[in-house]
Amino acid sequence: MSEETQEKESTDFKLDHHSIQDLYEGVRGLAVKILNRVERTDAYLERLLDNEMKNAELSGPDKALLYEIVHGVVRWMGRLDWILNGFYKGTFSKAIPNLKNGLRVALYQIMFLDRVPDYSAVNEAVEFVKKLQGTKPAGLTNAVLRNIIRSKDSIRYPDPEEDLIGYLSAYYSHPSWMVKRYVERFGRTETEELLFANNEKPYLTLRLNALRVQPEEFKTLLESVNLRFSPGKYLPEFFKLQNLTNITAWEYFTRGYFNIQDESAGLACRLLGVADGMKVLDLCAAPGGKTAYIAALMHNTGKIVAIDRFESRLKLLRRNMQRLGMSNIQTVETDALEYNENHFDRVLADVPCTGSGTLTKKPDIKWKKDLFTLREMNDIQYKLLCKAGELVKPGGVVVYSTCSIEPEENKDIVEKFLSNNPDFHLESAKGRFPDEILDENGCIQTYPQRHKMDGAFAAKLVKKA
Repeated sequence: MSEETQEKESTDFKLDHHSIQDLYEGVRGLAVKILNRVERTDAYLERLLDNEMKNAELSGPDKALLYEIVHGVVRWMGRLDWILNGFYKGTFSKAIPNLKNGLRVALYQIMFLDRVPDYSAVNEAVEFVKKLQGTKPAGLTNAVLRNIIRSKDSIRYPDPEEDLIGYLSAYYSHPSWMVKRYVERFGRTETEELLFANNEKPYLTLRLNALRVQPEEFKTLLESVNLRFSPGKYLPEFFKLQNLTNITAWEYFTRGYFNIQDESAGLACRLLGVADGMKVLDLCAAPGGKTAYIAALMHNTGKIVAIDRFESRLKLLRRNMQRLGMSNIQTVETDALEYNENHFDRVLADVPCTGSGTLTKKPDIKWKKDLFTLREMNDIQYKLLCKAGELVKPGGVVVYSTCSIEPEENKDIVEKFLSNNPDFHLESAKGRFPDEILDENGCIQTYPQRHKMDGAFAAKLVKKA
């Protein structure tokens, strides 16, 4: 029986004798539990973290630390693994999940968190691994981490002159396929700026709900609870908070004064050019951030049909609309490609995408998606845009949008659609939006490194009358 199998069997034996909750107790234990699941399943980080926050009896500061550690490890996993590979005897990627994530959690604290002393991070990791895996792996954990601490100031990364992709990938913690694409597109300097921006801690942006509050009053409310903010760069309803906070606990969230939404997401809604009384379709609506903004821009008049395949997601959307006081939205549970009611004035096709523009908020995306996913998504993206084209009336407008910075998901899909649908033309947003957020065709394209917001794309397609 191999050593690894023996260790696994002893772990299974231990798991029978303890409840999982007891084994993965405390912030670091819960962090390892979540990281094991992120790696093992298709579940997204945010969902796993939310569930844990709800169930675990953690204080406010502990919840903040859990969020910091889990997000930090996933964000910096490329660099952490590069370092651990250099100090681990054997192949680090093949280590048992509890050991692997126990080491990552400890190393993240050592490399990135000043408030946790190094010895404390090591001791906790050793105790944790000992409890779950036994004394031999605990000894290994101790040796690896102490060696790293001794050599902390002389850790070597690939030489950028010899292996630029390897260096950027390890140092800035991004998969090499992604780095290679960006270097080809942006060159080294701007690629470094993009990778750096993707690794920044996320900020919260709020969109005020004009049905409930006006900008001046909202600013006063933010100031009254010492929330520092900067106004949106391009849209007046948006406010970027300068400190992360548990904003949904604030009474004005419950009262529907605002939604949490990145400013980049608002640009597609503005591009749609809605007016009061229109009939609008949101083709891939849930969780409903864009639906709510469109409803506000229409002053809660007319009719918005919001489609999603899953009733659970529509339930969330309806709850949000109720909180915001929106009553002009009808939800339909169906596959968007099978929906047939047509003659809409406006259709928003905010299609599923790789989400490569949102890595500050969703760092796990970079490890879960690859070139194969990108190509797979192009097919559904094109089909959804064609469907939107069928459902809009002559003279009406379709806005195609993503939260991606990849050309295959953006301009390539639009070009393919236009070449196969001569009754549509692309209307440039030049003159209506600042040139700095427009590409050469007059489509909206934001980038984290250039615009200090998520990367997003939006194209306005007009059907001949």
